[in-house]
Amino acid sequence: MTSAPQDPPPLSPRRWWAAFRAWPRGVRLTSYVALGLALVLVVVAVVVVGLVRRPLPQTEGEATLPGLDGEVTVVRDEHGVPQLYGDSMEDLVRAQGYVHAQERFFEMDVRRHATAGRLAELFGEDAVESDSYVRTMGWRRVAERELALVSPTTRGLLQAYAAGVNGYLDEHSPSEIAVEYTVLNAGGLGYAPADWTPVDSLAWLKAMAWDLRGNMQDEIDRVLAQAAVGVERARELHPAYPVDEHAPIVGQGAVVDGVFDQDATANTTRNPLRPAFTADQRAVLGEVGAGLGRLPALLGRGDGVGSNSWVVDGEHSATGAPLLANDPHLGVGMPGVWMQMGLHCRDAGPDCPMDVAGFTFSGVPGVVIGHNAEIAWGFTNLGPDVTDLYLERVRGDEWRYDGRWQPLRVRTETIEVADGEDVTIRVRSTRHGPILSDVSDELADVGEKSRPGRGLAVSLAWTALDPAPTADAILDLNLATDWDSFRAALSSFSVPSQNVVYADREGHIGYQAPGRIPIRKSGNDGTVPSAGWRPENDWTGEFVPYDGLPHVLDPEEGFVVTANQAVIGPDYPYRLTEDWDHGWRAQRIRERLEDAGPLTVAGMQELQLDADHPLAAVLTPYLLDVELPEGYWSGGQELLRDWDLQQTAGSGAAAYYNVVWRNLLALTFHDELPEELWPNGGSRWYAVVARLLEEPTDPWWDDVTTETTVETRSDVLEQAMRDARDELTRRQARDPRGWDWGHLHRLDLRSSTLGESGIGPVEWLVNRGGWEVGGGSGTVDATGWDAAEGYAVTTAPSMRMVVSLGDLDASRWINLTGVSGHPASDHYTDQTDLWARGDSLAWPFTQPAVEDAAQHVLTLVPGADPDAGGG
Repeated sequence: MTSAPQDPPPLSPRRWWAAFRAWPRGVRLTSYVALGLALVLVVVAVVVVGLVRRPLPQTEGEATLPGLDGEVTVVRDEHGVPQLYGDSMEDLVRAQGYVHAQERFFEMDVRRHATAGRLAELFGEDAVESDSYVRTMGWRRVAERELALVSPTTRGLLQAYAAGVNGYLDEHSPSEIAVEYTVLNAGGLGYAPADWTPVDSLAWLKAMAWDLRGNMQDEIDRVLAQAAVGVERARELHPAYPVDEHAPIVGQGAVVDGVFDQDATANTTRNPLRPAFTADQRAVLGEVGAGLGRLPALLGRGDGVGSNSWVVDGEHSATGAPLLANDPHLGVGMPGVWMQMGLHCRDAGPDCPMDVAGFTFSGVPGVVIGHNAEIAWGFTNLGPDVTDLYLERVRGDEWRYDGRWQPLRVRTETIEVADGEDVTIRVRSTRHGPILSDVSDELADVGEKSRPGRGLAVSLAWTALDPAPTADAILDLNLATDWDSFRAALSSFSVPSQNVVYADREGHIGYQAPGRIPIRKSGNDGTVPSAGWRPENDWTGEFVPYDGLPHVLDPEEGFVVTANQAVIGPDYPYRLTEDWDHGWRAQRIRERLEDAGPLTVAGMQELQLDADHPLAAVLTPYLLDVELPEGYWSGGQELLRDWDLQQTAGSGAAAYYNVVWRNLLALTFHDELPEELWPNGGSRWYAVVARLLEEPTDPWWDDVTTETTVETRSDVLEQAMRDARDELTRRQARDPRGWDWGHLHRLDLRSSTLGESGIGPVEWLVNRGGWEVGGGSGTVDATGWDAAEGYAVTTAPSMRMVVSLGDLDASRWINLTGVSGHPASDHYTDQTDLWARGDSLAWPFTQPAVEDAAQHVLTLVPGADPDAGGG
């Protein structure tokens, strides 16, 4: 008896590519077969091109959007940047949702799956660990509670935005929405996206908060460093902020009766002592750090990111009015995090006050960074300590606290897995927060084996896990018209805490630090994980009052610089963090502003591209003093003699210096630190090495693996220079005149989903790369790289903008990638070439300027009765 014929399993892209690669190389084809194969390939190519181009959005003519009260006009320029014109705010954000879905829905869909802990539904078992961490932290559960906290106006706009997204989805099949759905469904996924909801928008903000969460990894690193080299030497790897050398953001003012007064003074601080960590405690913490490090890049790394922003008043500006610059530094990938857009009421007034343009998040209504008709604003990460890890003593479903065993809060979550069995996890929490270590079976085993019956666990306290109406702040900022309404808008901005610079058309400039920053009890300074069983390590439940956070209006020096440096001096009574960026970028910007004459828009842009290496002026003289044999070995050293310290893409001296730097770090620290603590070469390591250079026999210089030799500074510098010479000879050329920094320091933009699929044609479709760029870590032109990994760009200015308050149409902007998330679009990376060259685009704002730049016009017209708002 024969079995009934069965359909073959779907040929997934991975199986197809494997079969293609397995085709015998030596097969000889007849002319007829070859001709037939060529015709088949042509047909396949036509079909593939058609499928790839199918999701490209309609940009001209008319399209129906249900729920609109009136028409909305979408005007796109030559780079596809849309400017929307409508007669009500509800219509504008409904249309914004539609346009975001046109250009970026797959990105939006992936992010909502990621923030809900549902990536495994799309990408299978490899995503289960990420989903488990996100479910354990409960990001979407928090977002669901936040929907009830935002104002009725914000809630209504979130619903209108969701309805706009769904209006687009309702009229398009998955293959018409994104080519990525075509690829996934070709593998048998059978997926169609669900409706967008307001909670999806709120959950997106959790991902940004995670990316900019502060010092959580530093807490773990300090403990692991103490285990490797002892408490005192570990402290040398985390030097204090040099407030006397690098000025804080706000150089005046203090808190009086809970309110920050920019003309007052105050003091007070604290520094609690901490007991040493045991081996079992270090093991559990190390495993948590490793697990969190495996979260997908689209959720952010929370490490190595920063930003620049500064604002100058009219006396420092050639226009006589303020100028404001901003370039947030984030991880690189496809598509970029920002989408430029304008939202304009045709007749701006009390009934329809929106008239704003700037950088938006696809999935979130409104403009996040930009300007309206009256004010401009920019963000950098404040980086306060808003996370604490707690070591917990647990047994079964109980945890130890204040001398008693108490029940853990427990819930169950089920993760659906594409092409696999569902995974059920138990999420347990203490009063401090969710237990992250439950995600890893290995971690649980470590804790149990170290303390039988009283295992160790690690919980997370994080301000973003408490619901707050941050979405109110975004929309209120869009409508602010002066300093008071700007500050009122930011009072709702809870996470992530930011430095926000300000300028207005009246000539004022300012700075405000918003955010929910916890006040800790006396036993917890936030620098290392705390013992969760001790009540003195808890948060008080209070936060730094908004009115007590640093802010300044029209400072005497006439400018404000924020580049992740300390916000204010050590006498400030509230503890914000100990882990500031060390201020090299900020100080360079300040010095350039102090030395500059009246600034133009072009001058502000030139400063954004400053590639001066922060440590080069300190380290280079030591390198020039090293005695190397003439000829081969001294070739790189000769480049340094005339180096201007700028890390331009074509600089051979910059290439040599950075390769020396990487080798110096490896020779100095790799022998004593575990691999997970190897230096990334950023700002903190500049401070560490700057001190060591003054101590030629410091123990750090010695290579502990050479038992009979004690190396000194001169030994390490010479070996680093020799190793760099050999490395550049291998990588580039024997002749140093053939070296250049950009050849090493390349920008590759990869999709964090299909771009990591391992399927060649798919990766080719969605990834882009090969840009040779200048700049570096800790540089104003902050194209960061990880010295523990290589020279490739890992973080970069995700956009750059300069706003001219004297003539808004004279402002400039540029995006790291492009407006579109569609690989077949001309606007997928059409701004990247310009970005890499340091160029920018005109930023038209007034309606005549927008109309002059128009290339495509789409009119969205009202349709039939809408769905009431997308949930």
